[in-house]
Amino acid sequence: MSPGPIEQTYEGGGGVTTVTEVQDRAAWDAEVRAGGGHPLQLWGWGEVKALGPWTARRLRVVSADGSLLGLAQVLVRRLPPPFRALSYVPRGPVVAPDGAGSPEVRRQVAQAVVDWCATHVRGIGVTFEPDWPDGTDLGVAGARQARSTILCRSTLILDLTRSDEELMADLGRTTRADVRKGGRGVEIRRVVADDELDAVIALYRESAAHAGFALHEDDYYRAVHRELGDASLLVAAFADGAPCSFVWCAASDRTAFELYGGVNDAGRKARANAPVKWHAVRLAREAGLERYDLNGLLNDGISEFKRSFAKHEDLMAGTIDIPFNGVLYAAWDRGLPAAKQVVRRLRRR
Repeated sequence: MSPGPIEQTYEGGGGVTTVTEVQDRAAWDAEVRAGGGHPLQLWGWGEVKALGPWTARRLRVVSADGSLLGLAQVLVRRLPPPFRALSYVPRGPVVAPDGAGSPEVRRQVAQAVVDWCATHVRGIGVTFEPDWPDGTDLGVAGARQARSTILCRSTLILDLTRSDEELMADLGRTTRADVRKGGRGVEIRRVVADDELDAVIALYRESAAHAGFALHEDDYYRAVHRELGDASLLVAAFADGAPCSFVWCAASDRTAFELYGGVNDAGRKARANAPVKWHAVRLAREAGLERYDLNGLLNDGISEFKRSFAKHEDLMAGTIDIPFNGVLYAAWDRGLPAAKQVVRRLRRR
């Protein structure tokens, strides 16, 4: 059973804030969406992570007059002694639209989340990875840039308020040609049905084996599709009735965020990758979203393909730690074997 509502008041520089743990899925998602929140802050993503070693806690922060300041879905993972627990806020907190540009409101929300976690979770501290550009400060005392990241700080975010022509003009020459002329002989469309989802998962396994990276069990990806519901934006190219290329995003009302992608020999032969991604971008635009985040840039072939979709890169605020215990945090940060093992698992979202 879920715990009952938990309230905590916090006296900050801007007055008293109240933190309440939300238990209503529909109400939570409605406020995340209304606040322009990231899809990793939607209830369904927390449910997916709760299938593993995480517990999702959804915190609502309001001001003294009862107005909403922000939200934070906090993922809590229990750790072996002496670390006890880690709190993690993926692409959050969500700051209410009226205060989105206010450093003081951001500080109030972040501080309230830190204080709540310090009281109700404890452990080594809180890790934030906010959906904010580089240079945006949490404003919380003791915050420090983490050395171990979970999501990549460097990414590429397409501005979906631009026209197709403007977006197309930023594509690399080869990618533009593939969008226009690639994908011949394949059908590109959104995937909804369970049997087609299983075929996409099988394609993902084939693609992962080819590239040499590990995956979760199939039920994990079924849960992503089920728990995200309409927020699961899965687009695939089909050749002879079977998927040969796909891109899978989580989507809120403002942001599409790439989670997974894959291709097999048939997809490579059909040059389907670029048309599939372009189709996903256009579906996100047609749904009224403002941003399409390609989720991370490294020095690899996949990232080079991502870079061909724009002439810029985006640097996010990064991974920010707020330690509760300096000694335990220092031991964690030095990379004890147990800590390293957990970080590796964290990266396998």
